[in-house]
This record gives sequence, structure tokens and C-alpha cells, in this order.
Amino acid sequence: MTQNHFIPDMYRAIDAKSSVGMCNFLTEDASFRFANMPAVEGKDNIITFLDGFFSSIKAIQHTDIEYWNSGNAWTVLGNVTYTRHNDSRLKVPFAVILKLNGDLVREFLIFGDMSELYK
Repeated sequence: MTQNHFIPDMYRAIDAKSSVGMCNFLTEDASFRFANMPAVEGKDNIITFLDGFFSSIKAIQHTDIEYWNSGNAWTVLGNVTYTRHNDSRLKVPFAVILKLNGDLVREFLIFGDMSELYK
């Protein structure tokens, strides 16, 4: 993976609602935590989780993405807009910490207030 391009490429996969495409950036034993939900462990379990999440929304779009590297970790900030199946939208800011093992993400931590998403 090319360090200069992996974050934009990863978010393109997420915005395409491609759980497998997003997980191509993860280690086999990765840990994924979405907001205040319990962490999901292992790439296969993360794919299953993301398939369920992506099917619960009509669309997802990340914008205003900024990212910084510090050692083996990346910090990502931006906005995410969720489109619900009834076409209503929720836009919220997010922060993500990505801890790498080599060139792949070992720990994916999402921080954001998703409490309004399913209301």
C-alpha cells in the first residue's frame, strides 16, 4: 500500500459501501470499533459487521478529510453524511485513529456521535 494514497483510497471503498474493499487495508487480526459500540475483532467479522451496517443505510459520504501521521499511527478528521433509506440525511464530524502494523491497519477506532442515525 502506498502511504500517500491509502487513506483516500480506503475512504473511497467505504463510500462505495464495499466492506471487502475497506478491509483490504486491514490486517487479518484487525480490531474495528465504531463509535461507542464494542470492538469487532478479525477481518472476517469486520466484513460481516460492515455488510450489516452498510445495508442499514442508503449511502455514506466522507468529506473534508484531513490526516496526519505520527509513527505507526494516523489521525483522520472530517465530516460524514449518512443517507437513510427514507432519503433523510445526517451529517456529523468524525475523528479516526488508525494504528498500523507494517502497511496495514491493525486497529481502526472511529469517534463520532452517531446517536441520531437511526432516529
